[in-house]
Amino acid sequence: MMKKTLLWFLAVLTALAAMIYQRSTGPTYEFKGHIEHAGEKHKYELLRSHETTGGAKIELPYFEDSTYSATLHYKRYQTADSITTLDFQLDENALFVAQLPVQPAAGKMEYFVTGSIDGNEFNIPERGENNIVLRYKDPVSNYILVPHVTLMILAIIFGIRAGLSAAFDPETMRKWTAIAFSAMTLGGMILGPLVQKSAFGEYWTGFPLGGDFTDNKMLIMWIVWALALAIIGFKPKKKETVSKAAVLTAAVVMTVVYLIPHSMGGSTLDYDQVDQGIDPKEAITTGNR
Repeated sequence: MMKKTLLWFLAVLTALAAMIYQRSTGPTYEFKGHIEHAGEKHKYELLRSHETTGGAKIELPYFEDSTYSATLHYKRYQTADSITTLDFQLDENALFVAQLPVQPAAGKMEYFVTGSIDGNEFNIPERGENNIVLRYKDPVSNYILVPHVTLMILAIIFGIRAGLSAAFDPETMRKWTAIAFSAMTLGGMILGPLVQKSAFGEYWTGFPLGGDFTDNKMLIMWIVWALALAIIGFKPKKKETVSKAAVLTAAVVMTVVYLIPHSMGGSTLDYDQVDQGIDPKEAITTGNR
């Protein structure tokens, strides 16, 4: 009992660590930092993903007891557009914001912020660093998104548990492998494309149709686990060496894949095509940042 409890603890801990790392390093994760004022550090989280229901509001901390100003500088991503500037203002909710213009799904805006507090200038990001890039997406129903996310969480937990079983508890590795593969198939290969369709208009943008890292990562994981399940079968074997190696390999591949930042190489609107009159829904590419 102690061994099984420990294996579950390690599986959940490893899965959570991999998922947190993946999400926190991806290109849609908030750009975080702080502004110093009166000897204190005030945090900000600037958006890098937003729904097409409206323009993204970029928010900064506000200091009413200071001579304070900030300006948002932005343009469409990967275009020769001139940079537009917009001053931050207090909105009806007393938030210090400047709003980016809404874009079609997969449309991206790059932006940076300059400002001054009591004569001390600041830049977000710092001078010399890349501008922040925000991508728009269409809303995804929670009836699709929540089961998708839940099943993918279960897939990595049970997948790592299967790998630990292969190393330390072979009698249970078939059960956990089957559960992990089932969760991955439903959550990643069925619900995943529905999420992609809702957000960006296409069911699949990975190999061989495109270069979407998320779809390609899903495909690699699914193939590796399908092979592992085919190798181990559903009945114990006299010699389990190959079976254990297959499941352990699948678990390692899954963990490595989850360490690749989420949403890399995802759908990106080609503004050159849009400017030529092509429908934005037909001008989406993949494989870019």
